[in-house]
Amino acid sequence: MSKIVFFCIPAWGHTNPTVEVVRRLTSRGHQVRYYSFAPFREKLEEAGAEVVLCDGALPPAPPDLDRKVGKDFTALVKMVTDTTLALEEKVCRELEAFRPDVIVSDSVCFWGKLFAGKLGVPYVCSTTTFAFNQYSAQRMKPTKGEMIRSLLGMPRVGRCMALLRRDGYPVHNLLDLIQNDNETDTIVYTSRAFQPVAETFSDRYVFVGPSLPVRKSEEQPAKTRPLVYISLGTVMNQQADFYRTCISALGKEPLDVVMSVGEGIDPASFAPIPENFQIERRVNQLEILSKADVFLTHCGMNSANEAIWYGVPTVLNPQQSEEAAVADRMEELGLGLRLKDRSNIREAVFQVLANSEYRERTRRMGETFRAAGGAERAAEKILACCL
Repeated sequence: MSKIVFFCIPAWGHTNPTVEVVRRLTSRGHQVRYYSFAPFREKLEEAGAEVVLCDGALPPAPPDLDRKVGKDFTALVKMVTDTTLALEEKVCRELEAFRPDVIVSDSVCFWGKLFAGKLGVPYVCSTTTFAFNQYSAQRMKPTKGEMIRSLLGMPRVGRCMALLRRDGYPVHNLLDLIQNDNETDTIVYTSRAFQPVAETFSDRYVFVGPSLPVRKSEEQPAKTRPLVYISLGTVMNQQADFYRTCISALGKEPLDVVMSVGEGIDPASFAPIPENFQIERRVNQLEILSKADVFLTHCGMNSANEAIWYGVPTVLNPQQSEEAAVADRMEELGLGLRLKDRSNIREAVFQVLANSEYRERTRRMGETFRAAGGAERAAEKILACCL
C-alpha cells in the first residue's frame, strides 16, 4: 500500500479533476491524505481521502478578489508565500511522521511543490490548465493592466523569493517556483491533441484527458428545440448585466436556455423571467452538457474539457488571460466561435447552431479525450512515481 499526499488551492476548478483520481487510488487500498479547504472536504472524503484543512493558513481575501483573480500574479505569489510559511511547521512535521511515497500538488499550489522539494519526497504536478512551459507561455496574452501590475509587483516578488530561501526552499527566481521542466512528472487533464505546442513536452508529461465521474446512462427525452447553456464559472461570475443581456438576446427565441449565475446572485432578481429560461445559482453542469446544443462559456479549462467531452460546440467569452488562451485554442481548432461583444450573443449562438462542423469537430476532439485514459491513467502515473 502506498501513502499519497495531495495539495490543492481553494478552487473547484483545480480540485474537481483530482476527486476521481483519489477515488481510484483509495479503491485499490492506497492511503490518501489531502491538504485542502472546508468547501471541498465532503467531496474529497466521499472519494476516500483523509482531509486536512488548511483554511487558517490562508491570508485574508482582498475585497476586490473577483476583479483580481487570474489577473494579478504578484498577489498570487504573495499568497503562496504567506500560505507556505503559515503551513510549514505543521505540515512538515506531519509529513515527516506520515512518510508519504509521493506528493501530488496542483500546478498553482506551489506550497505542495515547495514541501516536496524541502523534504526530498517524489513530486508529481497536477495540471488542470494547459501544460505550461516557455513555448506554451507565449500563448498567454496578458492585458496591458496585467503587465503593468506584474512589473510594479516585481520587487514584492523578489522579497517573497528571499523569504522562501531563508526557510530552506530552493527557489533562486520566480521560474523555479512556477515552471516545470521536461524532467518533472506531470499529469495534465486534457489530451495531447488539445494541448498547444504539445510536441515541446517530454514523455514525463502524461495527458490523461478529463477526470470525470462515471455517470449513469439515462435515456434523454426527445427535444423539440435546441438547448443553450450559459455559465461564467464559479469565480468571476458576478456579472448581472451580462446575464440580463443574454435574457434580452435569447428570451423570445425558439430555444430553451439554462443559465447558471453563481451563488452571489438571486435568480429572482431577473424577473420577469422569460418562459424559455431556467435560471439557477448552480446546476449539475455535466448533466446539462449531456443534452445541450450550445454552451456560452467563460472558457475555464474544466468547462472547456467538459463541453468537448460531450461534443457541445461553444460560444467563447473569456474573462482573463488564462481563459483567453483556452478560447484561442478552441477557436484555432474550430470548436467554437469567439463572442465579439455582448451585442452579438444572439447572432453567435445561432451561427454555431446552424453550422454542424462546430459540433463534428468538437465530437472528434472528444474522442481523443476518451482515449487518453482519464482518472485511471492518472492514478497509474502517480503510483509509478512512488518511492
